[in-house]
Amino acid sequence: MSASQIRGFREVWLVDFEFQAPIGAHPTPVCMVAREWLTGTTIRLWKDDLEGRAYPPFSQRSDAVYVAYFASAEFSCHLALGWPLPANVLDLFVEFRTATNGLWLPHGVGILGALAYFGIPSLPIQTKEEMRALVMGGGPWSSAQEGQILDYCESDVIALEKLLPRMIGMIDVPRALHRGRYMKAVAVMESVGIPIDHELFDTLTGEWNSIKLELIREIDARYDIYEGTHFRRSAFERYLVNNDLRWPKLPTGNLDLKETTFKSMAKIYPELIPLKNLRNILAKMRLSRLPVGPDGRNRCLLSPFRSKTGRNQPSSSRFIFNCPSWQRGLIAPTEGRGLAYLDYAQQEFGIAAALSNDQRMQDVYRSEDPYVAFAKLANAVPQDATARSHPHERKQFKECQLGVQYGMGSATLAERIGQSRVEAENLLLIHHELFPDYWKWTQAVVDHSYLTGNIKTVFGWEFLVQDSTSSRTLQNFPMQANGAEILRLACCWLTECGVAVCAPVHDALLIEAPAGELRETVSQTRHLMERASAVVLDGFQLRTDAQIINYPNRFPISDEAGVWKQINGYLRTNASDCSHRRAPVPLINK
Repeated sequence: MSASQIRGFREVWLVDFEFQAPIGAHPTPVCMVAREWLTGTTIRLWKDDLEGRAYPPFSQRSDAVYVAYFASAEFSCHLALGWPLPANVLDLFVEFRTATNGLWLPHGVGILGALAYFGIPSLPIQTKEEMRALVMGGGPWSSAQEGQILDYCESDVIALEKLLPRMIGMIDVPRALHRGRYMKAVAVMESVGIPIDHELFDTLTGEWNSIKLELIREIDARYDIYEGTHFRRSAFERYLVNNDLRWPKLPTGNLDLKETTFKSMAKIYPELIPLKNLRNILAKMRLSRLPVGPDGRNRCLLSPFRSKTGRNQPSSSRFIFNCPSWQRGLIAPTEGRGLAYLDYAQQEFGIAAALSNDQRMQDVYRSEDPYVAFAKLANAVPQDATARSHPHERKQFKECQLGVQYGMGSATLAERIGQSRVEAENLLLIHHELFPDYWKWTQAVVDHSYLTGNIKTVFGWEFLVQDSTSSRTLQNFPMQANGAEILRLACCWLTECGVAVCAPVHDALLIEAPAGELRETVSQTRHLMERASAVVLDGFQLRTDAQIINYPNRFPISDEAGVWKQINGYLRTNASDCSHRRAPVPLINK
């Protein structure tokens, strides 16, 4: 991007808001400062002036561009005020992320980090924290404090004014505007939020200490590991010895009790799955940190473009889909409305087939079940086999297919499928023989990335390759990062045409609609999701699956359904207040 390109817009508005952010609720704008970059015209508005306006005090037409740092925050204020969103968006946070993705940044990727990266002086961190505390305090503010807050808001606009000319040479305008377009979609999705059964949520939060003890009493009865809520290492060692179970150890000689180790070992010893789930629940149950607004919606920052592949990276404790899976049973449509969960079928497999142009892999993806089709090609199952008739073989070939995209070796694959290393090596050899074009392509991707020092998606999201970058990262990047591009494009189209997208979830979307319009909305959503994949993958279209959740049902649970049943059984019997609008028993959709 050159200075002439930015000046191709008639107006370039640098914008920043200060706002309060109640937990789980829509923001409350406090003030706004906007400066037109070409003329220096500056607008400072306090909250009373903002609330009295139906439109922003600056142009949002196609010949103007809106510049911000983490623009979804500004757009959340637009939505709270009922203002329309601008036609063109240049988000310097997103462009700084893609320009430095893969580098170690000692000052982070916030606006202060970007200023430090370019050697531009900025407000001291302490001053910034003090001013944010003043804003979040909620007032009332004196006239002097109002002036201080407006000055603080303007300091971020001045920072944008200094950053823009330093970053111009890094920016590819069309792709940057596309990424800015997604930040509008993010603000809309964050505003919609995820509907939660608020009454049950409050009851669970209040009863959680008692529920923990009851879960331990029921699940630990067969293991005798816990003392109160404490996991006794010595008792677990005794259990392993008594049941002749081998377990990995740390260099110190102690048992390796990391979550990943427990997950792997539970696949080898299925009898440990309930204990593994219990440890996971007790460690991660933080309902008190889940932000649920007064309207019963889980809202948090979706943190777009935070991962190296450009995927969203919301908080593990504030975004319900990142919490233990049984908590998803709290997701429920309100009366008269319905939800649908739509995801891409075998997205990473399909992307690998498309980008590598491996025709056999593409044919396998287009089959009714790609993993069974893979097993058939390998002559591991009869030609009339199905997922129902050969679940064990399907699982093995699924793990193999997914594993190769992460550069998984035979030792790890053997552990994942519960077979010998020889069997795992044979599976990998079969994959090499059946899909040679894929393997040539993936090796070329790795080689090219090391030679050029970068790797990019179809739409230009970039990762800078370092000497320490593993080949596995590079092998997996095209599938993950282009998968993110597909979902971003779908989110843009869907939010722009009025579909209520509650949240993006990796390669899936949760949407909401009036009950009578849900099936039509699902059809529209699937069409746009599949169309987005065809745009990114040069005509190759990914399939989508949909689960519909009608009132009074809840989000379906699979992995930890037993835990959900136990918790609800406890509530039905013991909770002091179970007067929910829905009984706690039929929470798991069959």
